[in-house]
Amino acid sequence: MTRVLLVDDSASVRESLGKVLEKNNFEVVLAANVSEALKLISSQSFDVLLSDLHMPNAGDGLTVVSAMRHSNPKAVTMLFSGFPEMKEAASAILMQTDEILLKPMAPGTLVDTIRARLKRGANPMKVAENVANIIEQETEATILEWLRRIDSDPKIITVPMDNPTRSAYLPQLFRDLVSRLRNPLPLGTRALVSTAAAAHGAQRRQQGYTASMLVEESRMLQVSIFQTLQNNLHRVDFSLVLVGVMAIADEVDSQLAQQMASYVAESKVDALPVEA
Repeated sequence: MTRVLLVDDSASVRESLGKVLEKNNFEVVLAANVSEALKLISSQSFDVLLSDLHMPNAGDGLTVVSAMRHSNPKAVTMLFSGFPEMKEAASAILMQTDEILLKPMAPGTLVDTIRARLKRGANPMKVAENVANIIEQETEATILEWLRRIDSDPKIITVPMDNPTRSAYLPQLFRDLVSRLRNPLPLGTRALVSTAAAAHGAQRRQQGYTASMLVEESRMLQVSIFQTLQNNLHRVDFSLVLVGVMAIADEVDSQLAQQMASYVAESKVDALPVEA
């Protein structure tokens, strides 16, 4: 008998779908959350995973799928979503799962879809890339995106400079960022000191930036990096995205703090007030 792991935080959904599947000769095991699902995946064997994509925590469904794909690559994995627009993200999500099903779905259609998918079998596991590799490979494109955003800011461009000069500090920042992603620090650990960040803060002071301009270009950098990840969702390993995003935000903010410290120190040298 085909074994199905059904994961959904809604008790009514688990009960109703479970009964439908059992009446159609599937053996069904139920899980109410990610924790329960992961324990079952690690201790039992399944032919099909049927999971809700949107449970209490962001990415829950993808976490379950990723665990099943690694524990039992031959199992067919199917995600439920109540949002039709999720079909637009299919190319990204299908890196992890075999099928996306939209709620509500007629019982007969669900059973037929599962059986058809079982005949085709699970898709071969695609090699997903980690966040560090994507950031490293897309550094130049991300810098260009950042420059585009800077050029549209009327305040920052009041300090005129060519693109190579304005972005001169970014290649080293990206090298620091990639290194941080590949050598993660425990949560709460102070980020590493960057001499390049300190030098950049002093240089921006000399170039005529205000403190708020320095903060704004850092904010735009984070936005540009996250846009790069968004553009490459079809390549990224979803199980590592959240940790990567946290590391990116912490590293960029840490470098901004170091830039601001040297910016303020430089202001004491030139004896001019620090402007917001």
